[in-house]
Amino acid sequence: MDFKQLVINNSDSIVQKWMEEIDSLKDSNYTATISDELYESTNREFVNVIFTSIQNEGSTKVVEDFSEKIINLGWPLSYITDGLQIFRRVSTEYLLTQSDKVDSAFFMNLSTSVNDWVEPLIRELVNEYSGSWEHIVSLQRVALQELSAPLIPVMEGITIMPLIGTIDTERAKLIMENLLEGAIKHNSEVVLIDITGVPVVDTMVAHHIIQAAEAVRLIGSTCILVGIRPEIAQTIVNLGIDLSNFPTKSSLKKGFSSALEITGRHVTDLNVKEKNIEKMMDSLRGE
Repeated sequence: MDFKQLVINNSDSIVQKWMEEIDSLKDSNYTATISDELYESTNREFVNVIFTSIQNEGSTKVVEDFSEKIINLGWPLSYITDGLQIFRRVSTEYLLTQSDKVDSAFFMNLSTSVNDWVEPLIRELVNEYSGSWEHIVSLQRVALQELSAPLIPVMEGITIMPLIGTIDTERAKLIMENLLEGAIKHNSEVVLIDITGVPVVDTMVAHHIIQAAEAVRLIGSTCILVGIRPEIAQTIVNLGIDLSNFPTKSSLKKGFSSALEITGRHVTDLNVKEKNIEKMMDSLRGE
């Protein structure tokens, strides 16, 4: 008996049974929150991929495209593995009903044939899914790294690095590199490191920050640490961390004012200045 041709010729019956079984999974697992229309259309695309692969003995393009689609939808790998296991069971059950004589030799031959279709497809889909996922994660990691330690020029000679989240060794290295490269690139006289968004400052985090500040000092710039909240200040004192070698401020506003002073500038209230000019003009007119 040609099992493959039999399955292909009776694909309508097998697809109907497969759709019924995979639909039963929707409300109890990973796809419960998606629309019925999207779920059904994706299922039909999935089973078409399966039959295309069986008929063509592997079709890398359709498998690759489908795996990428599942990742973009945010569906887990278990959707693919569950669907293929259901197809294995449904196909086997259907083929068993097509034979009058079922013995151990027949069953072994049937199992081997079905496995020969399904197992390569499982490997290919899983590999494509994993490869696409790793690629996406890699791109996201690069994007996150680029955003995790930005150095922002806000005025000639003054740049700010706002830090948000946990600082580990890998990120500390990136902070150091961005600080040095950015300070030289923007010809920074003052660099403000804002740790307002850093939830915890422990010995390791403080060590990394001190190293970064010292490196900035060695290239001729001044580093000011801003965003020292009361709880952070208490932690630093309790840990015995020495931050005396470079200025610290409680807020970015105060740190920016210090940066202006260091660069020979200051903030002037234009309204007050205009009023003073008006008073001077009035006095000259004898009013």
